[in-house]
Amino acid sequence: MERKFIPLSVPNFPGNEVKYVSDAVASTWVSTAGPLIPKFEKAMAEYMGTDKVVATNSGTAALHLSLVDAGVGPGDEVICAALTYIAAVNPVRFCGGEPVFVDCDKYFCMDPDSVQYFIDNYCEMVDGKLINKTTGAHVKGMIPVHVFGNMAQMERLMDIAEKYNLFVLEDATESVGTFVTEGRYKGRHLGTIGHYGALSFNGNKVMTTGGGGMAICHNEESRHNMAVLSEEAQDMAKKEDNLLFIHTDVGYNYRMNNIAAALGLAQLEHLEDFVATKNRNFAIYKELLDGKNGLKMIDYTPGIRSSMWFHQLYLDDCKITRNEMIEGLAQRKIQSRPIWLLNPDQAPYKNSLCMPLPNARDYVGKIVNIPCSSNLTEEEVRIVCAEILDLTK
Repeated sequence: MERKFIPLSVPNFPGNEVKYVSDAVASTWVSTAGPLIPKFEKAMAEYMGTDKVVATNSGTAALHLSLVDAGVGPGDEVICAALTYIAAVNPVRFCGGEPVFVDCDKYFCMDPDSVQYFIDNYCEMVDGKLINKTTGAHVKGMIPVHVFGNMAQMERLMDIAEKYNLFVLEDATESVGTFVTEGRYKGRHLGTIGHYGALSFNGNKVMTTGGGGMAICHNEESRHNMAVLSEEAQDMAKKEDNLLFIHTDVGYNYRMNNIAAALGLAQLEHLEDFVATKNRNFAIYKELLDGKNGLKMIDYTPGIRSSMWFHQLYLDDCKITRNEMIEGLAQRKIQSRPIWLLNPDQAPYKNSLCMPLPNARDYVGKIVNIPCSSNLTEEEVRIVCAEILDLTK
């Protein structure tokens, strides 16, 4: 019998997804005004141990709203990750700002040493503001991305932020379900440590709403501001604004819809099961692949319970190239992918300031993401391992 295709990362619908979505459709509440949206916000907030959240229609929207609330405007600079999906950077440009790119650490996340290098070599403090001496711009904050379910070095990054009066916007779009198990932030979910946080529920994430996200903050003023801006700057809590279509600013169509919230509520019921499966499968990959045929499975950050969104195979001293690995697996009906092209190498950002990137450039050429769906079976994991070992023998 012909073996079935093994995808990289697909959604998993084991529970009440169809029921909750069908109920939402039957109720005719399918837009951004439905009752399940605040219910989903409350459920996610309780799961993450916070209470100031705004459900959005994408993780990008959550990042953008956070930057707007943080006051990023034309000419401002924000420290960004070179190694991450471009959607973590574009919202800076939405605001008229400019990214400054820094390197990653061995767990793919923003390297505090690279951040400090930029500050020491390019910046000075003027009247309590961090100023780029080369451009004259105010460096207002940083966006550390918790890549693949890892955790950025938040203790060091928060210390740097406090010293130089920077905001920290945690991009936790790849890390829903990851929390800290030791250190200063023990018990905190990623996205709740910085001044702002952003989640994503895209179709290939640990849990999904089809398309959606969530902004997290720590004060009611910011939460209210982002909620209002997400609905075209119309304060839906005010009867007069609602009935008379009063808009207080230039807002955005960023609110999550009721069907997406229904899907999210069902997914949240199984999030811990999803994470357990991903942890189990990574352990098998580690056992069968690590140290074999010039291969290395990159561990997740210590001191966390990771949701392990994507698993990273590093071609350390391997007989085949990254592209040959991806093409070879595809021929064997196994989907994989390379890591992203670095943001400073992307067309919109080729002229942006960029620190040296030894770690990021090494990873780009040698990392392959291998199947990691939360419905991936142990048998399928072993098939993937066998095919990888056969390709690299």
